[in-house]
Amino acid sequence: MDVSAYRYRPPKPNYLPHDIEVDDPIVEEYTIPLGKADDRENAIFFNKMKLAAQEYGIVRPKGYTVSYHATPEMEKHHFGQTHPMKPWRLTLTKSLVTAYGMPFAMDNYLTREATYEELNSFHSNDYLDYLITAAPEDQPRDIDNPDKEVKFNLGGSDCPLFHGLYNYCSMSAGSSLDAARKICSNQSDIAIAWGGGLHHAKRSEASGFCYINDIVLAILQLLRIYPRVLYIDIDVHHGDGVEEAFFSTDRVMTVSFHKYQPDQFFPGTGALEDNGPKNEHNPGAHHAINVPLNDGITDEQYEALFKNIIGPINERYRPSAIALQCGADSLAGDRLGRFNLRVQGHGACVRYCKSLGLPMILFGGGGYTPRNVARAWAYETSIAIGADTRIPETIPEHTPWRAHFIHDTLFPSLEQSMHEPRHNRNSEKRLREIVAHVHEQLRFVEHAPSVQSQIIPPDLEGIRDEVEARLKEESEEKDDGLRKIREEGVGQAMEF
Repeated sequence: MDVSAYRYRPPKPNYLPHDIEVDDPIVEEYTIPLGKADDRENAIFFNKMKLAAQEYGIVRPKGYTVSYHATPEMEKHHFGQTHPMKPWRLTLTKSLVTAYGMPFAMDNYLTREATYEELNSFHSNDYLDYLITAAPEDQPRDIDNPDKEVKFNLGGSDCPLFHGLYNYCSMSAGSSLDAARKICSNQSDIAIAWGGGLHHAKRSEASGFCYINDIVLAILQLLRIYPRVLYIDIDVHHGDGVEEAFFSTDRVMTVSFHKYQPDQFFPGTGALEDNGPKNEHNPGAHHAINVPLNDGITDEQYEALFKNIIGPINERYRPSAIALQCGADSLAGDRLGRFNLRVQGHGACVRYCKSLGLPMILFGGGGYTPRNVARAWAYETSIAIGADTRIPETIPEHTPWRAHFIHDTLFPSLEQSMHEPRHNRNSEKRLREIVAHVHEQLRFVEHAPSVQSQIIPPDLEGIRDEVEARLKEESEEKDDGLRKIREEGVGQAMEF
């Protein structure tokens, strides 16, 4: 097989000083580095993927359904060569997920872009209008003048105005909304949207590489059906945008595990004592739980802390659905993160949440060493479908862009990830204090928070159903191959 079409090639610069006429438009240019396999190469790879599924025992889980929601066009966008956010991490994730044969165990959806009206269910008109009309800029406004004002926090180094920005945002939100709706309609029990998880965006402001808060949009959908939603964030950064959005309601409890160093680490919020509104009469009081951590926390510490906090929260708050943001910048060796977590430790959080038996959405989020982001999200996909004990640790030979992973293992050691682990600044005494504080907060949480129908957010059912019905019809007309795959029984457990 000619693997040249699957080999990674570095992207061209975007907003760094360069000849814009040569590289413009960036989105079209970026399709070339990603490569495009021809029909013959795709057929060969598909057969290898099918054989892998059979060899590793990848079958649809019994008793529950997992769905996978993605928009491939999102992968082609480019924030800029020196910008930490690399959307092609989704391409690497897809390469691992497909190489292991996992799609055969899931319902796979190619999601549409979110409409303006859907984005407007949380974000303001003024902000969305500016996001749509703002022209791409070849260089962030704050490079030459750090004090230069930017409107809605758009156009700076963190949130640059790159080519195709609004489409990118709509695609990210579209995948998360589709995941939420499949949960609400009982078509899925665990819905995966790795293209989402952009937790910093505010109602009228971009923040921390996030422009549209797809998580908030998805939770608003969940609240139409589920009385209480537990939002959990394991990104290395505080989930401030989601916490702020649901600050004054008891229908959503937010729990964020993050590095906290207010003067030096973004966003500087999420102290242990920040537990929602201070007014006890506000329904949101005690419904924001923050777990501030220091550099170097280990798998063992993190998993124990996670269980000791999420377990009691689940018992006390009794959520009816979970939204889990799986930001992978909490992994060791991340370009921005400072923890000593391995892929296994990160995945243990997903496994524990799955064990609670509640409907759940898995979002992506941060993660700035793409090869490790892909490892984590692929492994967590295998946990969702119950195949994590069957897939081999060695990355399959037929994996597209395999050389980019550097090490051929799904579980690199700390030394392989970062040469030398960071000094662990999390004492056991401090971790016990955090757990004790959270348990104290839970004493003030009612077992069954109030639910009033008038605050259930509206749905855009007419628009949604019409668009999705048309897309489904077109997809079925085109893809007779899907019927043949089903007939072959790949991904189906066999009776003996």
